[in-house]
Amino acid sequence: MEQSNQPKAVQFNVNQRSYSLEARPYVVVCVDGCADEYLDVTLAKGRMPNLQQMAAHGHRSKVRGALPSFTNVNNSSIVTGLPPSEHGIGGNFFYDTDKDEEVMMNSSSYLRCGTILAGAANAGRKVGVVTAKEKLRDILSHKLQGIAFSSEKAREAKMETHGIDNVETVVGEKTPEIYSPDASLYTLKSGVKLLEGGYADFLYLSLTDYMQHKYAPEEPESLSFYEAIDTELGKLAALGAIVGITADHGMNSKLDDNGQPNVIYLETLLNSKLGGGVRVILPITDPYVRHHGALGSFAVAYLPDPSKTPEVIQGLMEIDGITEVYDRKTAARKLELPEDRLGDLVAMSARNVVIGRSPEYHDLAALEGVLRSHGGRYEEMVPMVISHPLNAEALEESARDPRNFDIFHFTTNGTRLHEGV
Repeated sequence: MEQSNQPKAVQFNVNQRSYSLEARPYVVVCVDGCADEYLDVTLAKGRMPNLQQMAAHGHRSKVRGALPSFTNVNNSSIVTGLPPSEHGIGGNFFYDTDKDEEVMMNSSSYLRCGTILAGAANAGRKVGVVTAKEKLRDILSHKLQGIAFSSEKAREAKMETHGIDNVETVVGEKTPEIYSPDASLYTLKSGVKLLEGGYADFLYLSLTDYMQHKYAPEEPESLSFYEAIDTELGKLAALGAIVGITADHGMNSKLDDNGQPNVIYLETLLNSKLGGGVRVILPITDPYVRHHGALGSFAVAYLPDPSKTPEVIQGLMEIDGITEVYDRKTAARKLELPEDRLGDLVAMSARNVVIGRSPEYHDLAALEGVLRSHGGRYEEMVPMVISHPLNAEALEESARDPRNFDIFHFTTNGTRLHEGV
């Protein structure tokens, strides 16, 4: 079922921003958990020659992600071009006060706006979305007339629900194990095959951070993983695509000086001070417990008596390892979050500290002695690489306060007006 139509030059508007696409392929890649150090170390060892070429002849910089620095939040921002306050996804997990239920925020029903992906498809581009994690597929495929499947469930993709079938035949490989480097590499290989076969000409590829949760940038497993990523990036570029690369969040070790998980159990702590009735929500919570054990550097708390919020905030700010605490309105304003999906207070922790609920809530044994995680201020800055040079206007923008959710703008609008682009 090979396709061969030439990509169409189109222009469309999504969420009050215009996107101009030339008659060539575009690919945006979200390398989940990719702190800039991963690129620095692997590049320094000469193991990412394709990325080196992109950075040398195109553009490389750092950009600020959305907070909390979690997967669902930032992927939603990337595909809408908006902060969480506008698209509505403020975590992987939240407390639905109307239903009195703690729920996963992995449904497109929680999105409050359209996506760039759907906009491009409506304008006539052939859009393909591949995500390593199935949990993201529904959000990323919101109102999309195109292809959308996950590496995790590739063998289950059907034409009527995913826009494609026989994925394993198209890609030439079996569905990978989600707790492996192959889950991310399969996503990239799928993108190459979709582009190569003419199935899509406007791609969003979102990887998984299993490897970053397990390995520091200088470890051999990480170096091999990024080298393999580079191979696939080179194939995308060789197919004539303009490639934009960013990340949803960074990653840091969360161990103490003795090599033990450095955890502040916030629900236990607040219940001991307030006499019970506190509900702490950890928005990092998702089905992939071997990644992080639901331990991240961002937490939301609901208090039995909200009038005590200022007093509780003052007490928390005196605790070593807690770096920021805000009431609901302040958090919504300063962190660009949807106020109606927040608790009475929001807390973030230090670079090497995570926030938990209670010791019995978390299975630390599942982490297998490693705790690298994210969610707070220290995982907010991420890389941005564009395979082609930026025009003067985009260069000026990139020197101000660029965000990871500007990546489609920089990759499309920002690369126009160059000879040979």
